[in-house]
Amino acid sequence: MSMTNRKKPAEVTQLASMALESLLYEVVVNPKPGLVDPVDVGPHPDMNVFMFIDSAVSLRGYLEACVSAGYEFDGDDLTELFQTIRGMGIKAEETMFEATHHVNTHKGAVFSLGILATAAAYQARIGDRGLKQLQQIIREMLQNLITDDLATPHFETTKNLTAGERQYLKYGLLGVRGEAAAGFPVVFDYAVPFLEKRTGPLNARLLDTLLLIVLHADDSNLIKRSGDPHILKKVRQKIRTYFELGGYQTEAGYRLLQDLNTSFKNQNLSLGGSADLLILTIFVGLKTGIVVAK
Repeated sequence: MSMTNRKKPAEVTQLASMALESLLYEVVVNPKPGLVDPVDVGPHPDMNVFMFIDSAVSLRGYLEACVSAGYEFDGDDLTELFQTIRGMGIKAEETMFEATHHVNTHKGAVFSLGILATAAAYQARIGDRGLKQLQQIIREMLQNLITDDLATPHFETTKNLTAGERQYLKYGLLGVRGEAAAGFPVVFDYAVPFLEKRTGPLNARLLDTLLLIVLHADDSNLIKRSGDPHILKKVRQKIRTYFELGGYQTEAGYRLLQDLNTSFKNQNLSLGGSADLLILTIFVGLKTGIVVAK
């Protein structure tokens, strides 16, 4: 691996701030079914919006380190860059848990947002701006991820497996690893174009984008809470109806959203994986100017 100590231009140093903003923007969007927001903690009685703010702020140093690693990397093998930030991510998780008194608020985002921020910084170093190229950088960084993480020897013991690993063994779902290794297609191919075309207040645009993400993402949190991958089909049917009614900015759409919120709470269902993808979508939106706080 090769790293340099080049001076980062302002647009690169701003990437860490955008990443932190993305975490904060996501948690204040409301009303989010199955998630914590300023109005409701949903099926997460051990969490609240202030805890998410503390968690996000605790990750500032990690996000800055990811941006520095991406911008300073000048090697040929981008898998080395991923291994560098993965080690930093493990330490960032510990910092997060200290800030939240051992409650998991942003573990998924540590992984996904760290990758995206790093890739964006590396892209800035090589002088490229296209989103397709950003996806390709991510794919090159993670080209060994599935083999390394989901190889059979890794599962000699199932004692401490993550939800995603258990779902891979039981259902063959690749989860966030598959999404990341493919260059986050739900974000770049669906969510970002959708958000760019959506009009109205930012909260409404982001809320509808979250629901759009659920239509395309195999949310491991949702599967874990329900214990059944068929929950995806059931939830997506309701979300299609939500969009047929016009989404958040219509009275009928808003009522259905409230019903979803109540249903998720009663069934103890969470959309944590989709929330992580919304964070990435917001980051791309901030970076490209399609997300503006007004």
